Amino acid sequence: MSLYAIGDLHLAFSVDKPMDLFDRVWKNHEKKIEKFWNRRIRPEDTVVLTGDHSWGRNLGECTADLEFIMRLPGRKILLRGNHDMFWDAKKTERLNEQFAGRLEFLQNNFYRYQDYALVGTKGYCYEGWDAPEHFEKLMARELARLRTSFEAARAAGFERYLMFLHYPPTSIGEMESPFTQMAEEYGASKVIYSHCHGRERFDDSFKGYVNGIEYKLVSADYLKFKPELIIKE
Repeated sequence: MSLYAIGDLHLAFSVDKPMDLFDRVWKNHEKKIEKFWNRRIRPEDTVVLTGDHSWGRNLGECTADLEFIMRLPGRKILLRGNHDMFWDAKKTERLNEQFAGRLEFLQNNFYRYQDYALVGTKGYCYEGWDAPEHFEKLMARELARLRTSFEAARAAGFERYLMFLHYPPTSIGEMESPFTQMAEEYGASKVIYSHCHGRERFDDSFKGYVNGIEYKLVSADYLKFKPELIIKE
């Protein structure tokens, strides 16, 4: 019953979005994901997918991509990424009802893994093109969603937390952020995130231990498409 994570599958079975246009490492990446997932993940394991699951613009265009994920072994918990256009944040409960028993969607809620609460939100960071007002608005919204997740878990009696984001927890060059501060406030053991692609972006944010919290980057290309072990059981 181990816990794994991987992000940015960027599946596109129903739309024309070949990922190898960005980097040759993405050539036939769906086959790589399937191969390594099946090698590592057992039916009793849990995998958190940290966003950017599909290039589809709506649920219809994402159907084949989500079916691909559902066929993979293990319990799958999905976090919302910036490219997940099929997922309206206000309709997370509806997605959980529609995919009950097959997929779980993490947004304004939490999930249990052993004695940990899995909490999270999409997150946000500055990447150079936001007006200050827009950046602050999106940051505030994501921080509120993350706090809702933490507080729901705390109210249920949890004291141990694993925090998941899609975006990195800091903007480039930051030594802390409101997201890292919240992780420290609640005593999260680990912060797991993705979004960063290519060698020039893999060091955009924290990796390793910072102020007692372990930070892990799980972007698919960084992991060479092999789900990352978070907790071994």
